[in-house]
Amino acid sequence: MSRPSTDTAPAVDRLRPRRSCLAVPGSNPRFLEKAQGLPADQVFLDLEDACAPLAKPEARHTIVKFLNEGDWTGKTRVVRVNDWTTEWTYRDVVTVVEGAGPNLDCVMLPKVQDAQQVVALDLLLTQIEKTMGFEVGRIGIEAQIENARGLNNVNAIAEASPRLETIVFGPADFMASINMKSLVVGEQPPGYDADAYHYILMRILMAARANDLQAIDGPYLQIRNVDGFRTVAGRAAALGFDGKWVLHPGQVEAANEVFSPSQEDYDHAELILDAYDHCTSEAGGKKGSAMLGDEMIDEASRKMALVVAGKGRAAGLKRTSTFEIPEA
Repeated sequence: MSRPSTDTAPAVDRLRPRRSCLAVPGSNPRFLEKAQGLPADQVFLDLEDACAPLAKPEARHTIVKFLNEGDWTGKTRVVRVNDWTTEWTYRDVVTVVEGAGPNLDCVMLPKVQDAQQVVALDLLLTQIEKTMGFEVGRIGIEAQIENARGLNNVNAIAEASPRLETIVFGPADFMASINMKSLVVGEQPPGYDADAYHYILMRILMAARANDLQAIDGPYLQIRNVDGFRTVAGRAAALGFDGKWVLHPGQVEAANEVFSPSQEDYDHAELILDAYDHCTSEAGGKKGSAMLGDEMIDEASRKMALVVAGKGRAAGLKRTSTFEIPEA
């Protein structure tokens, strides 16, 4: 399906660091205050599951206050609204975006089941931006896949809007939707030899990458089991995911570490990029491949190095090695 058009080219940022995506109840001022000082790449202020129904109206205004008055320097600022099947969604979006649009980076839409739900949010955001005089298309969308229908439609969902920045896996609701047996979200269900989540994660990852989006893994509920968190986060990172939700301050540092390249890998990636640029240049002989030490590098090496170098730069790593032009 075609994406909705806007009057100006959207300016969303699909390269924001999202190694750690911290969930914060929108109805809890103490948690909203504390979150500002934590080293999470992204903070999403939650109006959905973390807010009781009676607390949602006031939580909208609390979120607006903290977005406008808080210090979120260095963080991607996201609000998770309620899903379109509820009576709260449109008012969530209107109140938050009208009240704090310039201080909001993305809106997260949970329980996305088809592309039209993303299109509807895109259109509503555009109307608010035009009405308020905001830059049209700047606020991004994060789409959360939480049931079987959403996974079946994930490719169309990923293509639905130029505002989309991420596809997010929501494991708890997804497990319930397919009747999966598991005691702990993110762990292997009893009786399975293989990782039962592999297919789900790969479907989400492929849809995201085919549309230049980020892929984010959902939460690990044993919030004090940091070793367990590292194991599950490591699985997602090995597949190629960009980050993971964190529910507790103790998980933030682990997520940032797991989804960042090591200093050695980052340095090596930067060296590959320098070496490839040199070997393909006039001065380097316009070669399609070259040797970097004992390693042959070519265009495929460059593409892999770009990914690692990009993640390292986003994580704030600094080079500790220098490329030396080989002697002729």
